[in-house]
Amino acid sequence: MEVTFQLSVLDRSRTRQGRPPGEALRETVRFAQEAEALGYHRFWVSEHHSVPGVAGSAPTVLAAAVAAATSRIRVGTGGVMLPNHRPLVVAEQFGVLESLFPGRIDMGLGRSVGFTGGIRQALGVPKDAMGGFGAQLRELAGWFGGVPPVPGVHALPAEGLLPPLFVLANASGADVAAEAGAALVVGGFSESAAAAVERYRAGFRASVWWEKPYVVVAGNVAVGETREAARRLLVPEAWAVAHSRTHGVFPALRPAEEVERLDMSERERGFYEGALRGHVYGTEGEVAAALGSFVRSVGADEVLVTTGSYDRDALVDSYRRLAAVVGRGSLPRPGPS
Repeated sequence: MEVTFQLSVLDRSRTRQGRPPGEALRETVRFAQEAEALGYHRFWVSEHHSVPGVAGSAPTVLAAAVAAATSRIRVGTGGVMLPNHRPLVVAEQFGVLESLFPGRIDMGLGRSVGFTGGIRQALGVPKDAMGGFGAQLRELAGWFGGVPPVPGVHALPAEGLLPPLFVLANASGADVAAEAGAALVVGGFSESAAAAVERYRAGFRASVWWEKPYVVVAGNVAVGETREAARRLLVPEAWAVAHSRTHGVFPALRPAEEVERLDMSERERGFYEGALRGHVYGTEGEVAAALGSFVRSVGADEVLVTTGSYDRDALVDSYRRLAAVVGRGSLPRPGPS
């Protein structure tokens, strides 16, 4: 018995300590080419502002570079944070992308705003702006659907185009995705993710974007020759999370061996250990069993792998091993058939 699903990639263009941010962006483009060669279904990029550890601040610009450097893999955003932009401009940007790379563009949108007051001030976005996300989605649909929210104004060349709409959401945001008739992207291999999926399916309304629910589960998946080798891939990101929680700044990644030698405070150590939990990692067989079990229990259509690490060669090897395990989009189902 098999459980079938698509396997995709979200790359955040993570910077590495001592390396320039531009290098991370170029590595993202090269990584997309490798993901395409390995048979991954989508390659998405993200939006972060004033984060030292992330170079990707302009996702539609980076998506254009990725699409131009590849030929088959779908390319999109995970995601454009809609409260930071006018829906008209977002429609125009995705209209340009879809026109340049027809049939390959995904429109992944989120509702987060800058994580500090200074960033929100620079963006001109209040902290409560995410509360208007549903209304912004409806306005966006109008620009694509030829019913302009402002009479006499047209979102060219977006009008009449329909790049697939994905909404990044948690349990409460699942209602927004369902009402918009969008595909749901939910983070984590957890009970809360499963609850969000159930809520989304129950409230889904068919739309011009999607006729039926479509669920993408996003999270870190690491595959290594040994379980410990796979775990060490997660160490740099876990330390960055712990550092951000204790110092207020999300830093560039450091090598795993350096992190493991650090003298962390009790509080920082607690955040670090916590950040190492909730992921799928191990050998090929261990990952096959764990990932297959979760996908089956949730009924996910797709897994969006978000793993990042300092060691780029080891990271690419992990994605290569994962692609080999999944094969053509399936994993063995655990238990009796």
